[in-house]
Order: sequence, then C-alpha cells, then structure tokens
Amino acid sequence: MSASEEVWVLGINMTKFGKYPDLDAVDLAANAVIAALADGGVTMKDIGVVAAGNLLGNGAASGQNVLKQVGQTGVPIYNVSNACATGATAIRTVVMAIRAGEVDMGLAVGVEKLSGVGLLGPGGQGNKDAGWEPKGRYGAVGGIDGRLGTQAMPGVFAQVGMEYLHTYGQTDVSVFARISEKNHSHSTLNPLAAYNKAMTYDQIINDVMISYPNTRPMCSANCDGAAAAVLVSGSKLKTMSLEQRRRAVKISASVLTSDPYQEACQVLPDVNTLTRNAAKIAYEQSGVGPADLDLVELHDCFATAELVHYDNLGLCAPGEAVSFFESGAPWRDGKTPVNVSGGLQSKGHPISATGIANVWEICHHLRGEAGPRQIEGAKVGLAHVIGLGSACGVHVLEKSSV
Repeated sequence: MSASEEVWVLGINMTKFGKYPDLDAVDLAANAVIAALADGGVTMKDIGVVAAGNLLGNGAASGQNVLKQVGQTGVPIYNVSNACATGATAIRTVVMAIRAGEVDMGLAVGVEKLSGVGLLGPGGQGNKDAGWEPKGRYGAVGGIDGRLGTQAMPGVFAQVGMEYLHTYGQTDVSVFARISEKNHSHSTLNPLAAYNKAMTYDQIINDVMISYPNTRPMCSANCDGAAAAVLVSGSKLKTMSLEQRRRAVKISASVLTSDPYQEACQVLPDVNTLTRNAAKIAYEQSGVGPADLDLVELHDCFATAELVHYDNLGLCAPGEAVSFFESGAPWRDGKTPVNVSGGLQSKGHPISATGIANVWEICHHLRGEAGPRQIEGAKVGLAHVIGLGSACGVHVLEKSSV
C-alpha cells in the first residue's frame, strides 16, 4: 500500500458456522464483535469506525442495530454490501479509514443467516427449487423458466471450470471431485466448520448432481454465521502491551477490484480477470510473491472455482492448475496448503461473514493458534474472496516479528 501507516489485525473472531434457529443475524454479529474485542484486549470505547456487512438482511443486521447490543458510542458506521466479497469490503473500509489518519482503530463485521435459503442468483435472491432458475429473471431461453443455466451460481462456476479444462486441453473432470475430497478431509480438524465429515471420492462423485460437474458436496454450504475483526494502526499498536503486539497480524496488502469491461463478460461472468488483477496488486503492495505464501484461503464456492483460482492467484504457472493439484501442493502437508479450514464446501458460506472468516483462518496459523490443523512455521498467508456482480477482495497477512 502506498500510505506509510501500517494496519494490523489486533483481534478477530468467527462464530461456528451452521444453523442457528434461535439466534437472529444481529445476535450472531454481536457475539462475533464481543469476542473479537476481547481477543484484541480492547472495548467499543477504543473503536473509531465500524464497517458492517450484511447482504440479505434488508437492513435488519445493520451496524447500527449491532451496536445497540454491543455499545453505541456515536462513531461513523458504514453498512456495506458487495456480494460474497462483503466481509472483505468491510475490512477494506476500515483499512482505508486508518490509512487516511481519521482513526487509529476500527471494527469490521460480517453476518448472514442463510440456512434453508436454497440456491442464490447473482443478486442474492434465494430459490428453494434447486432444479430451476428464478422465474422470469435471468434470461431463460424463450422467456420461460429453464434448468440451471449460466446465470445461477452453480451454472456459472461449473462452466468456468469446464472452460478452464477446455482451454488448456484437459479432459479429466475427476480433478474437481478430488479437490472437494481434499477440503472435506481438511474440515475434520476445524471445530468451527459447519461440516466436519471426511468424504471419499466415490461418495462425492455419486452424490446429487447440482450443475455438472459439481455435485452437492462440491458446492459451498449455505449456513448461518458471523465474523468480526478489530484493526489497529501501526503507531497505535506500538503503545500497546507486548502480548497484543505479539499476537497482532500485519495486513501487508488490502485490495478490492471489480471487472474491467470485456466482451466475453456479456456471455458468461468472468471470475478470473478481477482475481488476477487483485492478486497482482496485492503482491506488488506487500512485496510478497506466491512462492512466499505458507497457506491460502481462497473462495471455493464450488470445486471448479478452486481449480481456476490456483491459476488466478499465481500459485502455479498459467494453465498448470491441474498439475499443481496433482503435485499435492494444496493439501495441508503440501508446498502451498489451500483451504486448510475445509473451505466453503465444508466450513460453510454465510456470505457476508466469509471474507473476514478467511482472514480469521490465516491469522490463527500466523499466531500459532490453529490447533491440530496448524501449518507449522507459517509466516505469510493470503485470503481471497470473489462475488459475482463483481467484486474481488485479496488480503496478504504477515506474522508479527515481536
């Protein structure tokens, strides 16, 4: 980043993702905020700005309503909504406020209640009939309803993955199910994941087909959850305790991009270019390259998405995503572990919480607090999210040297 002021994650928390029939979105967000403040050793009186993300709550889970439960101090509140990148956008909003010199500490929070919603279209609308596109909205051929096509999430990302294989002369679609097998295996070590069950390749490939080649276990799980992060300026952090400085995690790059115009985007949403652009900027800002990353949490909303993002984030040479996976690199014990949390396919995907939850996962490895799934010696990590619409957030995080 061009500004000289460093920004650090001081405190961070995520709820266990899953189903919360007895808690509303405000309750979940408040729980995450209170825990994040405690994790950082601060209170709401220390917070100078709040950015709150919620996509489907229609204002019910606004930052103002959350602060009614955790403490109203009169600070500026920015309510953000940016598809699946909403949580990352909340972090980015606080980063900008700190770098602008307006505040020395801020709070980002994201929350969603998604259990039982069903399929989500590009606008975030739920559709409980999993076999059909929403009536009359997304251009069904001839003006009638159609089976899942290019404008529902499963259809978009299925085609993105198949396009990648076709472009680089690959024909073995089994790679997608094997990526999902990896993530479900990783989830068994994450107590906060919505699902902690390992699944074999045969179980995955023989499950319900959602949009070829993605079966149900290869799709992100709609669930409830919240995540929150307290960010602090480098100058403020220097005045804090040794323990706070030791556990703080540096945000070496904070990037948000959207799609540049491309003719192809008029046919199929492009999830690749804005991710490539965000990764390039993030590596330039941080001085970190893909080879320096000790772990990556990327947006595996579908198994097909994880494959293409290996390439988009520069984890492999262009066109080499299949070979990268085949090498074993993205497994927990590989060269570049990817989605050791279990990813969205197992951890779950309460949309607005995901961008902060991915940062939470990286922070816990850099702090050495990830328990049995700890990546030993982790010093640098990257968190990535992408939302159709379009938005991509990338954060590069580094371990404190204290």
